[in-house]
Amino acid sequence: MSARCGPRVAILGAGPTGLDAALACAERGLPFTLYEASGTPAGNIRRWGHVRLFTPWSMNVSARMRRALLADGVPVPDGEGCPTGVELAERVLDPVAAGAAVAPSLRLGVRVKGIGRRGLTKDEEIGTPERSARPFRLLLEDAGGERSEEADAVLDCTGVWANPNSLGDGGIPAIGEDALGGRIHRTVPDIAADPRRWAGRTVLLAGAGHSAQTAARDLARLAREAPGTEVIWSVRRDSPDWDAVRDDPLPARAALVADAEALARGASPAVGIRASSVVEELRPDGDRIAVTLRNGGDREVVVDEVVSLTGSVGDNRLYRQLQVHECYATCGPMALSAALLGSGAGDCLTQESHGAEALRLPEPDFFLLGSKSHGRFGLYLMRIGFEQVDDAMSLLAP
Repeated sequence: MSARCGPRVAILGAGPTGLDAALACAERGLPFTLYEASGTPAGNIRRWGHVRLFTPWSMNVSARMRRALLADGVPVPDGEGCPTGVELAERVLDPVAAGAAVAPSLRLGVRVKGIGRRGLTKDEEIGTPERSARPFRLLLEDAGGERSEEADAVLDCTGVWANPNSLGDGGIPAIGEDALGGRIHRTVPDIAADPRRWAGRTVLLAGAGHSAQTAARDLARLAREAPGTEVIWSVRRDSPDWDAVRDDPLPARAALVADAEALARGASPAVGIRASSVVEELRPDGDRIAVTLRNGGDREVVVDEVVSLTGSVGDNRLYRQLQVHECYATCGPMALSAALLGSGAGDCLTQESHGAEALRLPEPDFFLLGSKSHGRFGLYLMRIGFEQVDDAMSLLAP
């Protein structure tokens, strides 16, 4: 490794993009600290760790990770098999985090609560050299309390999974949603690991994307063995397209969409689609939850469980005191969002990084990388995050 020094880099989030960024800094001799709020690397991935990815090993291990694992004598998973989130974490991300290049600079159980510039607020020193001369100030929290640290550059790789969208109409909370927040599942539940919790119960499922499709399929399978299990599946559109891709090259994704389409046509008597419906209100009903669904008129259903899989978006509260130009539609960086929206929707397999300039923000040396950079655009692959790391490094350490 190079011995030269450079800017002190703070990397937020020890998921795939954050770990790859740490390796990139190590290879370039840049001092860095990698902060992860969870007690283990890839905390967000482990929240949905039982879910199998659509993409194979060959697309989910970066070249830097491959080199680091081989250098440490760790076998590198490869081939066309699709890992679960836990398999990816345990076989790739954990050993990368434990390797000599990353481990000394990894801080687990440390949450970054805010990012600012020393002595400046958002509206000061706009576009002047003085702003870039001031270090970033990071407010941190761990088991010992709060403290602050400084950095010359910040790579926000915190992703979107920890900030799910609200359940209610228009993207705001439904009436009573916040009060019942602790009883709402916002990641794909592991039905197979705890079937007794779900067997014979009535479940409200909201959302039409791949996460909701996975939950619907898993619940329908359970219902075949557990009579009385019922799924009320609320989707906003009258005829959802289920994110289908023509001649889909990813077999697992194509199979999931086919199963969702079959369920929508009535393949399982346990699953009932409520098209063009939104959740208006939730309120306690003894041990159950009364839900008002609106579709022209209001209809109340009483359920045992609520699963809200309506998407997620990165948490922008971290950098409210920084000069970040966000897209009004996607919440991602403006230049990158313009490039993504201009390229058309297409499929995630056709997406690319769009280069270093698309990542540049008014705030010098601050970057949003990985899935957080795509905001609500959604079409994202891990390899895009790996490419973005190279782009950011070219601006930090040409």
